[in-house]
Amino acid sequence: MTRHLFIFGLGFCTGHLRRHLRDSNWSIAATRRKADADAIAFDDRDAVEQALAQATHIISSVPPADGEDPVLANYAEAIARSQARWVGYLSSTGVYGDCGGAWVDEAAPTGHGRRKDRAQADADWLALDPQRVRCFRLPGIYGPGRSPIARARAGQIQCVDVPGQVFSRVHVDDIVGAVVASFEHGLPGAYNLTDDVPAPQAEVNAYACKLIGHMPPPMIGLDDPSLSPAARAFYDENRRVANGKAKRLLGWSPQYPDYRAGLQMLLQRGE
Repeated sequence: MTRHLFIFGLGFCTGHLRRHLRDSNWSIAATRRKADADAIAFDDRDAVEQALAQATHIISSVPPADGEDPVLANYAEAIARSQARWVGYLSSTGVYGDCGGAWVDEAAPTGHGRRKDRAQADADWLALDPQRVRCFRLPGIYGPGRSPIARARAGQIQCVDVPGQVFSRVHVDDIVGAVVASFEHGLPGAYNLTDDVPAPQAEVNAYACKLIGHMPPPMIGLDDPSLSPAARAFYDENRRVANGKAKRLLGWSPQYPDYRAGLQMLLQRGE
């Protein structure tokens, strides 16, 4: 039986998901801001609602904008009345805010960090249909062409000295693996999808430089003028994100349990 996946926002993660499923028994449609050979336009309401009516699975990777989730603002009713048996939303572990380096799981409070709009969207998706919706909370995402190795080769690596600060990350292949596992396993609700070993950003960047034979750049402080406001805001938060729920309920575990394994594989594949 053909399954029909509808993707809101054909981007990095959902593009990898589509490639993973394309050769199996799936029919896949998607949106982008503007129509192209791979997707229909997000604001083509007739085409979107027709695709939603046929979908067995729906996923959104569209982030909130201007204080609202554009998918829910435009298509919440169509999603709610669809016959899709599975609905997913790619959220962010930023919903937990700063945790002082502590471990957090899905029971931790959300909405007190800099990602307030994301936290609200996360809550709104979960409330849309508690019997169908899965929210996948993602940390720093890396993969082919989008990794510290790629940035090191482009001379865009920075090593910022922030003692005690760590963050979690996840390889895009592990996001895809967990999403696919959730089609058949686990209950609706929130899932953290992360690797097993949170680490300082400077450590990850230095290792990427080492892999390609580059000297890492000198360490800089948070007051360095080369740091953007967005970069400084990143270092304002410090948390270790636990992935035990996804392991228990989805039967999933990351192929790349730490950044070393993930970066080594990217290098071996020339990605």
